[in-house]
Amino acid sequence: MPETFDLAVIGAGPGGHAAAEHAARCGARVAVIEKNGWGGTCTHRGCIPTKALLACSGAFAAQRRLKRLGVETGETSFDFTAMKRHQRQIVNLSALGTQKTLKEAGVALMEGTGRLISPDEVALIAPGGEETRIKTRRILIAWGSEPVVLPGISLSERVLTSDGFLALDMLPRSVAIVGGSVIGVEFATFLAELGVRILLIEMLAEILPGEEAEASMLLRQALTGLGVEIHVSTRLETIHETASGVTLRAASPAGILERSADYALVCTGRRPVLHAEELERLGISYDFKGIAVDGRQETNVEGIFAVGDVTGGTMLAHRAMRQGKALASRLYGDGSIRYDERWTPAVAYAHPQIARIGLTEKQARDLGLPVEVRQADYGANIMARTELKGQGFAKVLFHRGRLVGATIAGEDACELIAPLALAVSQELDLSALRRWIIPHPTLSELLAIM
Repeated sequence: MPETFDLAVIGAGPGGHAAAEHAARCGARVAVIEKNGWGGTCTHRGCIPTKALLACSGAFAAQRRLKRLGVETGETSFDFTAMKRHQRQIVNLSALGTQKTLKEAGVALMEGTGRLISPDEVALIAPGGEETRIKTRRILIAWGSEPVVLPGISLSERVLTSDGFLALDMLPRSVAIVGGSVIGVEFATFLAELGVRILLIEMLAEILPGEEAEASMLLRQALTGLGVEIHVSTRLETIHETASGVTLRAASPAGILERSADYALVCTGRRPVLHAEELERLGISYDFKGIAVDGRQETNVEGIFAVGDVTGGTMLAHRAMRQGKALASRLYGDGSIRYDERWTPAVAYAHPQIARIGLTEKQARDLGLPVEVRQADYGANIMARTELKGQGFAKVLFHRGRLVGATIAGEDACELIAPLALAVSQELDLSALRRWIIPHPTLSELLAIM
């Protein structure tokens, strides 16, 4: 008689991986089905490869600062083939790490396509086409997300989403980027630091819409300094592929904008991967925004759960991880791990980085919350000046003595936001934060503004 699992997970991205590993370590019998690479989009087409490339371009760009520190390097150059090799090595390392941690936890790893059959059964379609039925007490859907392509835009060899662009093995001379949110500005940073001519258009009034206005402006100034041509409040009309590249036409406040480039990179967001036929067969509620779940990540069908991008909302790997761990903790552990959307930090890994936890000042005002705003600039921090960290700031918001939001814009913002995320999640007040002793001299002293 075939084994019955306690939990069958479809998708081994951050959410599915975290849920499976934690559930197995709590003693559950867990199976994970994955068809597109262990680690999911984050590992293969998102977080990891982009950060590997940004590390390369950032190191190359940093050479320009060395002379001010008394370091002579002569003429500097880069090898794009070696950069791509680094990207692939880091991706492979991450994927192997996912497999290793799951195996060590005792999870059964299954390669192929997982399909929903019933609330207690899934099918595994192996790469060769063979089908195996798997009995399970609970099912976790972790299908992830895919790039959004605007209506009227046809993808091709020259018109790509981030998925396709990461697969390129040559560095273009010019790229037109459509979309100025996180994905768009990260690609713009990497490419511009390597000397690629970049056009960046954004439909809304500023790049990184939704972040603190001064953070978006700081990044805009940095990108402009790299030679990026930025147009906001600009609506794409057409992209056409030509024999040698693409032509783009857009409507901007100044009139019609027409440009040509080697490639067009469409960075207009992501959407949940939804297998409608399977969902409807089991009566699982969903819409175009994602699968509907309650506060416990359970769908309307008892015993079927969903985590990560497939549920819509903010599509972040660490959000999915936390949802997965919290679910496993509640189902198979002591329930001590919790998930709260308010506690999820977000980072744009451009140069400078932009990191935030909680509310922006505008969001707080729009909610009618009176806030006390405190801010410190990188220019006033001796370690930032010593290490030539460039421009940046830390901004914190307090409502009735409690930290409700923080933004850090500048080098190492992704690391500096972590203690503030802890403070927000623990709802620490000013009296608690003022007991915090920060080493001197450090960049962390930017946070000594409580």
